[in-house]
Amino acid sequence: MAMASVSPQNSVPKVPVFLLFCMFLVFLSTHVSAQSSPVFACDVVSNPSLASLGFCNTSLGINDRVADLVKRLTLQEKILFLVNSAGNVSRLGIPKYEWWSEALHGVSYVGPGTHFSNNVAGATSFPQVILTAASFNTSLFEAIGKDFGEATARHKSMELGTTIEKIRDLMHVMMVVSTEARAMYNVGLAGLTFWSPNINIFRDPRWGRGQETPGEDPLLSSKYGSCYVKGLQQRDDGDKEKLKVAACCKHYTAYDLDNWKGSDRYHFNAVVTKQDMDDTFQPPFKSCVIDGNVASVMCSYNQVNGKPTCADPDLLSGVIRGEWNLNGYIVTDCDSIDVFYNSQNYTKTPEEAAAAAILAGYVVILIAECFNLTGVDLNCGSFLGQHTEAAVKGGLVDEHAIDIAVSNNFATLMRLGFFDGDPSKQLYGKLGPKDVCTAENQELAREAARQGIVLLKNTAGSLPLSPTAIKNLAVIGPNANVTKTMIGNYEGAPCKYTTPLQGLAASVATTYLPGCSNVACSTAQVDDAKKLAAAADATVLVMGADLSIEAESRDRVDVLLPGQQQLLITAVANVSCGPVILVIMSGGGMDVSFARTNDKITSILWVGYPGEAGGAAMADIIFGYYNPSGRLPMTWYPQSYVDKVPMTNMNMRPDPSNGYPGRTYRFYTGETVYSFGDGLSYSQFTHELIQAPRQVSVFSEESHVCHSSECQSVLASEQACQNSTFDVLLRVKNGGTISGSHTVFLFSSPPAVHNSPQKHLVGFEKVFLNAQTGRHVRFKVDICKDLSVVDELGSKKVALGEHILHVGSLKHFLSVRI
Repeated sequence: MAMASVSPQNSVPKVPVFLLFCMFLVFLSTHVSAQSSPVFACDVVSNPSLASLGFCNTSLGINDRVADLVKRLTLQEKILFLVNSAGNVSRLGIPKYEWWSEALHGVSYVGPGTHFSNNVAGATSFPQVILTAASFNTSLFEAIGKDFGEATARHKSMELGTTIEKIRDLMHVMMVVSTEARAMYNVGLAGLTFWSPNINIFRDPRWGRGQETPGEDPLLSSKYGSCYVKGLQQRDDGDKEKLKVAACCKHYTAYDLDNWKGSDRYHFNAVVTKQDMDDTFQPPFKSCVIDGNVASVMCSYNQVNGKPTCADPDLLSGVIRGEWNLNGYIVTDCDSIDVFYNSQNYTKTPEEAAAAAILAGYVVILIAECFNLTGVDLNCGSFLGQHTEAAVKGGLVDEHAIDIAVSNNFATLMRLGFFDGDPSKQLYGKLGPKDVCTAENQELAREAARQGIVLLKNTAGSLPLSPTAIKNLAVIGPNANVTKTMIGNYEGAPCKYTTPLQGLAASVATTYLPGCSNVACSTAQVDDAKKLAAAADATVLVMGADLSIEAESRDRVDVLLPGQQQLLITAVANVSCGPVILVIMSGGGMDVSFARTNDKITSILWVGYPGEAGGAAMADIIFGYYNPSGRLPMTWYPQSYVDKVPMTNMNMRPDPSNGYPGRTYRFYTGETVYSFGDGLSYSQFTHELIQAPRQVSVFSEESHVCHSSECQSVLASEQACQNSTFDVLLRVKNGGTISGSHTVFLFSSPPAVHNSPQKHLVGFEKVFLNAQTGRHVRFKVDICKDLSVVDELGSKKVALGEHILHVGSLKHFLSVRI
């Protein structure tokens, strides 16, 4: 491959007029297929007779309006509303509605509910979720930043080392997404129901969809999920009954294998212990429903302990509705009912499969009659549309269950204002194309990427590079000038791209070589790359993966850099005279042990899939315009780990009897390449413990057995958990010469009972500190919530004995008694 400077004078090739015309027609077919006005019901202006219908009467409560609508529908009409491409009932003024839209990290074109056009050519594409989660910005999760534009202007006017404005919250990211979604809805380009976020636990580093998740920790995933939901759903007028747009937490549950060595998600039976289910896989979904008040939960393709999740009465009616009290609808992953009928052979007939999904199992029939609980309400796909009527006529499911399912769906649309008439007269009716891809939104995408990028290695004298001292920067690698790779999967059309090469070239003169034709890197251009690096003052290697390596339906078989990437990196490092910065662009972790121990490779950055402005954010950190503060939200394992641990083993805890090492930082007992929470800064932060108790007690009556005999733990009951909180007060200091943000982690190591984690995250807070300044950080710890463990039967217990609290290198011993 020929070497190239960053700004070649490219000539424009001549293209035949006929070919241009054909290309224009293709563009029209893919970009201008949507209408220019929103879809809505109860258009009383066009049809005044609709005003007399109860479900169109906005003065009535939602339940009354839904009941009025359902009683007007025939069975055949009700069935139209059990599928994502919902049919119309023209006699009642109800148009077709497409439920399936996506907004994982920006409004997406995945799903038939959203389109882009000449009117709205793109939407803000934020970093893939795994990088956003790496910001660990708890304090900003809780607040809604209203002044992002002003803060950004101040930030831009200041240099590193001076006081800079704390970057705005990640909840604001989701508010931007929901605003752009509403704006697109108003011009007929999007729906109101978005099937995001993905809050599955990133259990195994090979999972192709790990990039979509907040990582491996249940607490982080829970906080991210509830924050995402609130940011999408909460309205500016504070009306808690209504929704801005509707979110959906997926994929419920224990779903984290797509396609690995003959095992695929359509056939996989996840064998999960009750203990692992309740302390690892379920907490994010519980938080999404209870804390976030999410409007929907999506059940997954896989089976859990022999039952399809979309037909499991315990998981659906029992937990989501019964224990957590979901205020919304349950939707299947696309064609999941067809999958458990045709691929898993769970039922003998399609009618039985339809009934099993709607009722979530025969044992729920009596419960449904008493408590209005059902299983699946909405089928992504056509299966319920095809087989539900026969299931009713065959006596497999009562029409009352259909009424309950469509009522849940209609109630969600009512909360969104779909049945309130003309959207232009409603709260968000004035939003439009002008509110998509605004300058502020695009700057927020850059800010979000800055927050998450993780500095993993930094030799003295390496980063940050000086833009005045570097006269020639070599930029090498298959991901050095990519665009679409930066936005990962479940993406949309971005506002614009800034590639790594473009970002770096904005500050210094660069020479560029891809080094490989793609990330598979079957043949590396080693000699050309060595020449380029040897003549440069510094070298940036942008390597890693893309969707050809890790994606939906594509799990990895190893965690090594693909092809000859390692060969190329090592060869370039050996001949370089100046700093060598290795940038890994990926969703999952990589075994880069060779680079970590190679002194010639002076710095390592992980940038995830950093979104549309990823190249600018990378350059901001490499040149020191921004002080890195991201931390890894997942463990980076060595290749030896995946060589001996099959993806299909769902056990989180280690098993010494067979050498199984366990999973994630909470249980894994082996060596790591990099650990959960790792990440460096250009500053030096220290922690001092100011206040924490040495002994705390949980309440129990004098007759409790643990007063007279030795107990390992007590049940975290409502009585025991009264007044069970205490404070941990710390002082955090920035001892460096550069201002920056720092994440304070509070971990706890419980006593070794009930196969408890070796440590788990109790809380985290991100603080901004000017150089040579400090501040107090306070954690309020709830003994029953934060220091409890889940026992072998799934019960939450407070472990008695000595707990160790960790903050950085600090350790504090805490005795918990009754």
